[in-house]
Amino acid sequence: MHEAFESDLRELAGRGRLRTLRERSGIDFTSNDYLGLAESDELQRAAAAAVARGVPVGSGGSRLLRGNHPEHEALETEAAAFFGAETALYFGGGYVANLALFATLPQRGDLVVHDELIHASAHEGMRRTRAECVSVAHNDTDAFDAAIKRWRAAGGKGRPWLAVESLYSMDGDSPDLAALMAVADRHDAMMVIDEAHATGVLGPQGRGLAATFEGRDNVVTLHTCGKALGTVGGFILARRSIRDFLVNRARPFIFATAPSPLVAAITRAAIELSRTNPERRERLARLVQFAGGELRRRCGIAPSGSQILPVIIGADTAAVAVAASLQSRGFDVRAIRPPTVPEGTARLRIALTANVGEATIADLFAAIAEDMRKAA
Repeated sequence: MHEAFESDLRELAGRGRLRTLRERSGIDFTSNDYLGLAESDELQRAAAAAVARGVPVGSGGSRLLRGNHPEHEALETEAAAFFGAETALYFGGGYVANLALFATLPQRGDLVVHDELIHASAHEGMRRTRAECVSVAHNDTDAFDAAIKRWRAAGGKGRPWLAVESLYSMDGDSPDLAALMAVADRHDAMMVIDEAHATGVLGPQGRGLAATFEGRDNVVTLHTCGKALGTVGGFILARRSIRDFLVNRARPFIFATAPSPLVAAITRAAIELSRTNPERRERLARLVQFAGGELRRRCGIAPSGSQILPVIIGADTAAVAVAASLQSRGFDVRAIRPPTVPEGTARLRIALTANVGEATIADLFAAIAEDMRKAA
């Protein structure tokens, strides 16, 4: 048995795809801590205040047993009000929330039409769904419409579900949500929008790119806490009937130990910061604009327009080599390889946070340009 594992690991290493864990080092251009809240004084003070008022670290059980704490309830109420939905349901992570959503909500006879680049957590949920699932070309609104029409023509009788991200984690681009909503309305379909990388960063008060559609009967959104909000966990936001159905039918919710009440309390503070303090978001927007100009000027690459800036290298080994060179210069940049991204598109994923400055960004892209010339 162990020989088979070791052989597989050697094969991954030979293809430049072996993953390893290592400690943090260098200037952060990798994390999803977009607003720099994860190690902020504000959230540390919120944690200290919560401990001082007796909020426990652990929950002690599932939400349906003794694990349901007033901090969970308060967080869900405040999150629903902030994002503009009727209800919110808090999970221990965005991955688990997405898994639960897709495994539980679409029913037998339904059709899930999803963007080909949707996150692995959605795919994991779709592996467990009783609905039919179809992948369509990235950001192709017409392809969603055509897939539903083909399904209906072939006798499909259930409900269609359209599934997209509002900001894609590896490309940093966005779909036309208004056009997709029109498709959903035309076909009496449900719309699932994963706001993970937009939450806290984009939209009014950081409410995401789907804020205009939040709260509609046919919209379900996912917002994560472990990125711009600086904590951990994820919300599914939807009408009350959907929340209650998940509480009764979603196995990743029913059988999981409830998230930490202490983290829930800190996340309440993070949401309040997003609501009342635009300074970090405005600073990040300025850095995104500056970095986009540097990427275009130094590397000849069109920027995504968001805080996620992909630099496509191509070959796995070349991407690893460029990333290693950048790390040796003090920049924490990682190579992203298949199967996380499509074959032949191994890349550097540059993630901007509010903790860096323009001079550092300029130095990074100068180094990337030099290393790409060497690798060519």
